[in-house]
Parts: sequence; structure tokens; C-alpha cells
Amino acid sequence: MTPSTTVHSPLRLYGRSGELAILETLLGKLRTGDGGALVLTAPPGLGRTALLRQAAAHYLRGHGGPVLYASAAPTEQRLPYSGLHALLCSAPGPLPLAPDTVLSSGITPGALLGLLRALGAEQPLLVCVDDAHLWDPDSRAALGFAARRLGAGSRVAVVIGAADETAFAGLPALRLGPLDDDAATALLDRLTDGAADVDPVVRSELLREAAGNPRLLAGLAGRLTPGQLAGRTALPYPLPGGESVLDAHAAHLDGLSCDTHTLLLLAAAAEEHEPDGAGSDAALLLRAGARAGLSASHLDRVLFAPAGSAGALQRAGSRVHFSHPLLRRAVLHRAPPGRRRAVHELLAGLLGGGEPDRARLPALVQKACASTGPDAGLAEQLERAATAPRPHGERSAALARAAALSTDDALRAARFTAAAEQARLAGDTGRARAMLARVGPHLAEGAAPYVRGMLALRDGPVADAREALLAAAELLAPHDPRRTLDALFGAAEAAWAMGDAIAYLDAMNRVPVAAADRPTAQYRAGMCAVLAGHPDRGHALLRCCLDSAARAEDAGELLRAGACALVLGEVDAACRAGARALAVVRTRGPEALLPHALEQLAYAELRSGQHARARAHALEGLHAARRTGQRNSAAHLHAVLALAASVEGPAEACAAHADAALTGAGPHGLAQAATLATWAVARADLAAGRPGEAAARLGPLVRPGPGTGHFATRMLAVPCYVEAVVLSGRAHEAGGELAVAVQEFTLWTTRTTDPQVPAQLARCRALLAPAEEAAARYEEALAHHDRAGGDFERARTLLLQGQLLRRLRRTREARGPLRDALVAFERCSARAWAGRAAGELRAAGEAVDARDRSGPGPLAALTPQQQRIARCVAEGATNREVAVRLSVSPRTVDHHLRNVFAALGVRSRTELARLLDRGGGARLQDRDEKKRADL
Repeated sequence: MTPSTTVHSPLRLYGRSGELAILETLLGKLRTGDGGALVLTAPPGLGRTALLRQAAAHYLRGHGGPVLYASAAPTEQRLPYSGLHALLCSAPGPLPLAPDTVLSSGITPGALLGLLRALGAEQPLLVCVDDAHLWDPDSRAALGFAARRLGAGSRVAVVIGAADETAFAGLPALRLGPLDDDAATALLDRLTDGAADVDPVVRSELLREAAGNPRLLAGLAGRLTPGQLAGRTALPYPLPGGESVLDAHAAHLDGLSCDTHTLLLLAAAAEEHEPDGAGSDAALLLRAGARAGLSASHLDRVLFAPAGSAGALQRAGSRVHFSHPLLRRAVLHRAPPGRRRAVHELLAGLLGGGEPDRARLPALVQKACASTGPDAGLAEQLERAATAPRPHGERSAALARAAALSTDDALRAARFTAAAEQARLAGDTGRARAMLARVGPHLAEGAAPYVRGMLALRDGPVADAREALLAAAELLAPHDPRRTLDALFGAAEAAWAMGDAIAYLDAMNRVPVAAADRPTAQYRAGMCAVLAGHPDRGHALLRCCLDSAARAEDAGELLRAGACALVLGEVDAACRAGARALAVVRTRGPEALLPHALEQLAYAELRSGQHARARAHALEGLHAARRTGQRNSAAHLHAVLALAASVEGPAEACAAHADAALTGAGPHGLAQAATLATWAVARADLAAGRPGEAAARLGPLVRPGPGTGHFATRMLAVPCYVEAVVLSGRAHEAGGELAVAVQEFTLWTTRTTDPQVPAQLARCRALLAPAEEAAARYEEALAHHDRAGGDFERARTLLLQGQLLRRLRRTREARGPLRDALVAFERCSARAWAGRAAGELRAAGEAVDARDRSGPGPLAALTPQQQRIARCVAEGATNREVAVRLSVSPRTVDHHLRNVFAALGVRSRTELARLLDRGGGARLQDRDEKKRADL
């Protein structure tokens, strides 16, 4: 048998690098003479066929070996051995057994196995079968039998594509999932030839509708005109082009009974009034099935046993879900319109007979689904019912249906705008933008610009958000005071993110005092006074606002209170207000506020020295920002995570988060995120002993004038800047700039109550003072630290104090503060800083473990106390000697040492010493450093 080239090389695959690597591993084994099998399973449209073709083409190109390739023909499913006949007919040369003989007389599974082994004996053979679940049962059984027995040395590999692995149980299976956002976006770019004028809203809607299904995405994009892709022409709803994928999903259910199809249609229709992904209510389906004439036994079999619906339905508690979202859409798509309307009317009747307040909106949604055209009365009922306490997502869906039923253009625009606002509050930015795209020329009296501006505030250029919100405020002012306030505060927030204090004052000065309650008016006046240069009056007003928040239960008011506390420097109060705001958002919503609430709390915790808590909240906020499509919030959260990593390490995490923050900050004009990210990288440089690089990064941030760091955060970076300049030996070179920065910081110290600032100022003065003065300045700084608390900042001061003493050749005195600094850094998990302190301590003549504290290391999983005990034991100390050295009891040492052995997987002190590599080289290094220090 000679190699075949009849398999066409496919186009590039997107988002399948992992799957391709698994296939390449199988083909690599085949080239060396080993066989195997793999079943690729996936619902229709996810690229199962493309992967099979890619594998076959790759094998032909790379090896030139023979390939048997066949796709199932559904019409031949009842013809015995038709599948194997098609497979053998794909052979490029004569076979020991003629394919027609197989079709007429059949073939035993053992004979098929022998045939494949014989073919593989000539040359390694690849067998590819697509849609094997549609083969006739005899062919499936024989292929499965043979594939299970093709292993090492068989020289035959079988790759099977099927809807599921049921018919090929026991074989290795790889289930394909939907494409991720990056892969789907790249595929859409290829489908549209990389057109730069594809409207972002259209792009988002296509990606949303395709749900990661590449074939569906290709169908949807292929049916839109250039004008529709560019956003110049309204999109059709529903989007056309997915019919073939939906039909393929529906074909999976063709063998089910009529009663089962009825129940599947009921389940699909019952999800129309539920939030996305919530499934349907099992109790409602039982009632609806009984009303439709289905027997109780049939309902139990289909709803409560997966096999009853061929796996289409899955039950989770009281909810029933389709196994794949497209399967639900396929059921609705395949049902005749009249039957679909009858099912919706049946459900509406059942829902309308329940509790009036609870079931009214679901019943109206079902009525809307059953409607055959515009219905102004039903639209009005939907609008009236779409109110609290219904979730924002449900309200958005109901308002969108009300808009579609509206006969008046202005009402339709207003309802689509309201649907967009509710979708925004639900955290569904893609749906919100899609609703806005349907508003048309009517701007709904300022509501549409308001929603656009609020969306851009969290996911767009903040300068655009500010302008849109200011314009919306003017349009809303005559008739909607609440949204007017929200628009102006949003414009002010955009200006703050931009780092434009003048624009912030402009927005805040437009806030109508008469429309604001007392805390809101105090917040506005206080912030304006602070930025206008009247800190005393501003702080008094902000403190009143902060005091009022003690009784607040509104998330917005609590977030403003947290902002007041941060401006005042009362970081503990900011943490309390942030925690309360987060609790309110979690329990009452809206979901759209969750990333912002977590961001503000994490930032407050950073300011208060709670780096681990800040990291945990920032990570949660980052996940929420990605889930809700808020890239601006994600950039700010990356900056917070970079700052946390500049303390805790590793340096790679700090750099990665900072890069992500700067990547998002640049296009959207987020000056605050950029300032914090740059400060984080500079602080990591300081920890790594690169003060020159840190000074170069921080100089542009702290100097006054245009093009500097953010007006509200640049002062926070001044202590790092002073330290970096002095340690890099550039104090004389940067004398004027340095003096101005310290002078500004001194003035700022009088205007904030941040407990760490006085200590930081004393530390800056110590760094700049002559040697004879510096010691007193460091003692002053440490006294401030004792009052303020916080390990990290105190440890930094101790480290600098120890460095000074060592450089003055007072090495024995230096060891005390350096040892305290090392312990404090380890206590707050500041690994890179601990490494710097350990280096200084070794240089001062004290033996310290030479390992890299910033890296993972063998002891990374241990507590600081366990690490110290492990190092002492590795040096040869007995338990009693360790107890004396660390001022603990021998029993405590024994307890910790057992945990150390368990955590590290060692069984003796000798193994522990080998693991820590405490050889003669490290001891010699310690001894040489001590000798140099004593000279």
C-alpha cells in the first residue's frame, strides 16, 4: 500500500494548540513504531473534523505514510458494515481483503484487527474516522474492538471523531471545549480579513452569539453585509447564519419519541424567562408536562434519568439544564412556530396562576415569546413589571422584549436604553452595548449617552467617558435629578482616573447642591476644597461625610466614604468603609459595582500595610472585572497586584501585573493605574538592589508640573524616590529636584493623617542627613513606626539604619537592626526584601542562609519559624541548641521539625542538610564575609 495525498491540508486552527500537541504526541509514537488510539469528542461546530484533517495532513507531510480516512454518511447508518467499507475504500492501493467483501459478508472484529496490523507492518498506518457515532453499529463495534488492542509495537494509530465517547468506552478521549475569547477574536479577524472597521459592538455581539463555536462564528459573520459589520446598518435580530450548526445539534435528538421532544421543547421554552445559565424549574416542567398530556412515568424517566433524553437534559437539584446551550437553541429553532407559541402560552398560563408578584414577570415574558407581532399593551405591562426586586439581568431581558413589542419609535428607543442600563448593572457589558446599538436615532432624552458614558468609565477611554457623562448630565438635568448626579459623579471619577484635577473640579462644581443629600453635598464640597488648595476646610467636610457613612447602607455612599478616608489618610477607616461597601454589593448588588468595590478595598488595605489581604481582594476583583467586561477596573487591579507583589514577590509577578496595568492604562488614559504600576516596578527594583533603575522610574512621577504622576498618588512614591536616589549615589546630581520632592512631601505630611507618613518623612531626612545626624533621624522614624504599627515600613527603616551603621564600620551595632529587619520582612512575607536584608546581615558578619529568599526555594512552603529551625538543623545544631538560639523550648523545636520533615518529604537531618545545600562553600562564604566585616 502506497502513501495517499487525498487528504487536503486544512486552514490554520485557532485556540487548539493543546489538542494539536496531544495529536502530535500520538503521531510521534506512530513514527517510532508504537500505535495507540484517541477519541476526539465535541458537539457540532467545535472543530472536530478540522483537527482530524490537520492530523492526517500533518502525518502525510511529515512522514509520507499511509492514511485511511473516512467520514460517516448518516443515510447509510442502517446498512451493516457500510462504515468500514468506506474506510477501506480510502486505501490508496490494493488490500488483502476487498472492501466489497466486507460490505457483502461482513468482517469480525478480530479480522479487522489483523488486517490493520498487517497494513501497519508494511508502514506505520494512521486511521482517521470522522463522525463515527453515525456509523452503523457493526462497524462501530469492530473499530472499537481493534482500537483497544493497538498499543506498543502495533504500528497503527486510530483517531476517532465522535459526538461522545459512549460507543468507544475504554479508549483515551479528548473532549473539545469552546474557543476562548482570544482565539475566537483571532478567528473573527481572519473571517473578516482583518478589517479594521468592524464595529466593536458588532464584534462583541458576534462573539457572544457564537459562544466559542468556530463554525457558528463563521456562519454568523458570513451572513452580515459590510455595512452591518462596520456598524453603519443595524444588525438583524436574531442574527442569521447559525442554522446549519443548530440543525446539527437538533439531529442528535432525531431518534427520540414525540413525547420526549415535547418535554425538551417545554424545557427550552421555560428558560426564556430565566437568567442566562440558570436552567429551568423542574417543578414547572412537571406541571407543564402533565398539562401537555405526558404521563408521570415518562416525565420521571426523562427529567430524572439522563438516558431518558439521550443526555440532552441534566438535573442539578431543582433545576434542569441542557447539556449544551446550543442544544436548547436548536430545540427552539427546529420546532414549528405554531407549536412553539402553544408551548409559551401553556407556560404563561401556568406561571400566571401562581403568586402574582413573584410570577407576573415570567408569565409576561412567556406571553411575549408567544406573540406574533408588536403589542403595545403587552410591552407596557412588561415595562411596569421589570422593577426591583427582580435581578437586573431579568429586568434587562424583559425590557428588551418590551422594546421589541413596541409600536412607537421613541418608546422603543427608551426601552432598549433601559434594557441596556439594567444589563450594565448586571455586569453584562456586551449585552448593554448590543441594546444601545438598537436604540437608533432617538437618544431617549440623555439616558443613552448616560449609559454609554458609564460603560466607557469601566471599559473605554476615560476622557470619552467624561465627555459623554457631562453631555448626558445636561440632557438629564431638567427631568432626572438622580441620574444627573450619577452622571456628574461618573464624569468626576473619569477625570480622577485621567489624573486631571481641573477636569475633576469642573465636574464636581456642576453638581447641583439642591439635588444632593447632606453627605453627598459634604463630599462634593470637601473634595473641591481639598483640590482647590483649602485642605483644612476640605478635611473637615470630608470627615463629616465619613462620620455620616456610619449609618449608610447604600454602596455608592459607602464607596464615597472610603474615598474620603483615603484622601484624609485615615487608612483604617478606609478599610472599614470598603469592607462594608463590598458586603452591600455582594448582598444587594449591583454586580457591576463588584470590581470597583474590591479595587477600592484592596487599595485601602495596601495603604494600611495588609498586603496579603489586598492581594486576595485584588485577585477576586480581577476575576470579577474580566467576567463583567471592565478592562479599566482590571488595569487598576493589576496595578494593585503589582504593588502587592513588589512587597511579597516574586519579581516576575510584579513585572507581569505592572505590564498588564500599563497595557490597559495607555489606550484608555488611566493615569492613576499607570502611576501605581510604575511605582510598583520601582519598588521591586529597590528590593532587588537596583536603586539606579528605581530612581529613573520614579523621577518623572514625583517631580511637579505637567506629565508627572497622578496628583493623588505621586506623593506616596516620594520615600521610595529619595531612597533610590541616595542609594544610587545620585543625591548631589539630583539635588534640586530631590529637595523639591522632599519639601512637597513635608507639606503633604501636614495634610494627611496616614500613620506611616511621619515615619517615612523622618526616614527621608535620615537618608539626606550627614552621618552624625542620620542616626537620630532613624531613631525618630522608628519611634513613629512604633506608634503607627506595620511590619513592612518599619523593616525598611531598620534595613536602612543597619546599612548606614555597616558603612560607618560599626558592624556589630548594625547586626541588631538588620536582624530585626530580616525577621520583620519574613513575618510579612516580603521575600525579596528579606533577601536584601539577609545580604546586608551577612556583610555585617553574621552567618545567614545564603539561599535566594525572593525565589521559591525548598523552604518556600514553610512558615518563617519552620524555615529558621530548618536552617539551624541543617547547620548541625541539636534541638536544644536550636531552642537556645531561637528562645523557644526544645519541645517546640521538635514539633516544628516533625512538620518540616513531613512538608519537605525528608526523613533525616542529613537529608535536610543536603536539600538546603549547606555545603562547605556556603559556610566558607559566611566565614569570609565575617572576617572582612571584623577588619
